[in-house]
Amino acid sequence: MKQLRLGVLAGVFAVAGVLSWAGARLWSSVGTLPGVPVAAPVVLALIAAVLLATALGMRARLRAQRERRPGAKGVDPMVAARAVVFGQASALVSALVAGMYGGVGVHLLIGLADLPARRDQAIYAGFSVLAGAAVIAAAFFLERVLRLPDDEDEAPVADAA
Repeated sequence: MKQLRLGVLAGVFAVAGVLSWAGARLWSSVGTLPGVPVAAPVVLALIAAVLLATALGMRARLRAQRERRPGAKGVDPMVAARAVVFGQASALVSALVAGMYGGVGVHLLIGLADLPARRDQAIYAGFSVLAGAAVIAAAFFLERVLRLPDDEDEAPVADAA
């Protein structure tokens, strides 16, 4: 399984931000731009909390197993793999969503900052970007907790042919 790359997530964030900014400008010129939901940063923050709780729980179980505590439960490899896949998928989706809300927020701040309702929408979009960054940070932490010891020493081997 490949590790998360910060460059890929930043690229997804940037492309989604530019496209959503352009789409928001177009939509705003044609009609009224739909609002940013208040639940957007809340949902992203909940996903970040779930990822962080999973990482902390797995880390405690792995530490107890490593220290050979009596009655320590190990981590099932399939559960660990599913947790890593969930973290990676969450990071990719949150980079996309944060980019979209970031682009809309920039449009709202630049063009419509004088309207109080749109200023509130820009604040919600900003909190969504911050919550998306929290999801990405929690996903990286979960991936680091569940990394196998062999993964750190593994280097790409060149073909002898």
